[in-house]
Amino acid sequence: MDELFAPPAYDWQRLSPAYRSLRRLTTVLTAPILLSIPAVIVGVVTGKWWISALLWAIAGVIVITRWFVVERNWRSWGYVERDDDLYITHGVLFRSLVAVPYGRMQLVEVGSGPLERAFGLASVSLKTASPETNATIPGLTPDEAARLRDRLTELGETQASGL
Repeated sequence: MDELFAPPAYDWQRLSPAYRSLRRLTTVLTAPILLSIPAVIVGVVTGKWWISALLWAIAGVIVITRWFVVERNWRSWGYVERDDDLYITHGVLFRSLVAVPYGRMQLVEVGSGPLERAFGLASVSLKTASPETNATIPGLTPDEAARLRDRLTELGETQASGL
């Protein structure tokens, strides 16, 4: 089954380790904050603080579980620049492999949100004629994102014009 998600004889490029740190930070912040709001409301309104404690315990379990899942998810990401197409793979439980032919690319987009910029990261998204194409590579260093953008744009123009 693994050969279905990995083209033979190619070395996968991996995401920056800073992406793993970013995902862990968002995990540590998101679950406790989202569950603390209802926990405090339940405690104040009903006085049943044991329910609040239960919600905080659930937040703790979510954080601990996701802490380890983030590592496996980070290791699952990879991309390969081949002669005629770009392969992107990711996923642990639900694996995905996307092959985007260079000649079908219409747009190469680089993005970076505030947290990504704080960690020195950017993402590259590829758009094709199909709205179903979900070809995004997150967790790249800005230099790698710029290099990939320029290379994919050049290859897309060359192959789309039939040269």
